[in-house]
Amino acid sequence: MGLLWRGLFFLGAVVVLLGGSSGSSSHFLHNLYMGVSEPSQGLPQFMAVGYVDGQLYLKYDPDTRRALPQVPWIEEIEMADPHYWEGQAQIARNTEPVFEVNLATVQSRYNQSHEGFHILQGIVSCELSQDGQPRGGRYQYAYDGKDFLAFDKETLTWTASVLQAEISKRKLEPVLATSQYLKSYLEEECIDWLRKHLTYGKKVLLRTEPPVVRMTRRRGPDGQETLICRALGFSPKEIYITWKKDGEAWQEDTSTRGVAPNSDGTYHTTLSVEIDPTERGRFRCHVDHSGLAEPLDLAWEGPGFQESEKSSSRGSWPGRIMMPFSSCSLDIQCGARCGAPCGVSCCHSAGSCTWLLREWCVNTE
Repeated sequence: MGLLWRGLFFLGAVVVLLGGSSGSSSHFLHNLYMGVSEPSQGLPQFMAVGYVDGQLYLKYDPDTRRALPQVPWIEEIEMADPHYWEGQAQIARNTEPVFEVNLATVQSRYNQSHEGFHILQGIVSCELSQDGQPRGGRYQYAYDGKDFLAFDKETLTWTASVLQAEISKRKLEPVLATSQYLKSYLEEECIDWLRKHLTYGKKVLLRTEPPVVRMTRRRGPDGQETLICRALGFSPKEIYITWKKDGEAWQEDTSTRGVAPNSDGTYHTTLSVEIDPTERGRFRCHVDHSGLAEPLDLAWEGPGFQESEKSSSRGSWPGRIMMPFSSCSLDIQCGARCGAPCGVSCCHSAGSCTWLLREWCVNTE
């Protein structure tokens, strides 16, 4: 998947290999893998997907065992590399049994039987800065939505987030050749894939679209109001949005879902604030984005409590919003540093964050 995940048998001495590949100030390539202990209809035992700048571009179909394009621009890569899709499918095929073994081993580390629903996830990612220089890079595992084991390419060491991962850390760190390979992959090969995907997808990934800003409000049972400010259809993903009260930034009683991708390669975000209705006129939603000629400061001007809107531009917002993870019953959320429902954008920004893709939201009841 652009990224070559080395499917580490992190619980033993055997090492099999794996791989993955982001316009805006920074660009990201994420490949994510997931294995579950109890597959069901709509939830296969193994899944693999690839993202560039938060846009899903590749998905592995475990039924047909093929890698499938998810956006039109990625199909062009086959003209330059006729074996691209088969290569990506083979990576996923090789990874599938690795995940099955690793999941079973982690369950045994927790003294869990092979019954019950459990998830093992892996992420391989790299990043290009605004000036085109490589930075960051991660190779990490999570179990049941919590950080488990991560590789540090700067120190060539492994971080065990829980006691059950210490055995893996002790087995992997002496294998210096593996650590050196992973460092080289994250800093070189992954970056090459990222640049290649940016070239093919530049019309979508590198475009600039200003946000459409819409305001709504709702009344709470206690007589308080919630003002809701939605920024829709913008690109690149970097945006500054905050509430202001009497012209000053206001953080009290505010909440956000973070920045999330749309199906057309743009992004959306929501910021709300709970207020006393008598102070409504003192609040403004402040939005700044590279696609705007100047920042916006919008006040509520709609009538009554209907879903009235105030938009910063005309026309409908182009793009389908992906449903937020919070609508799912499996309550695996990002860590305290992230503070938002999990998603790939959360993994971009958080220094330490547990993760589960929205597409992998599962009802376990």
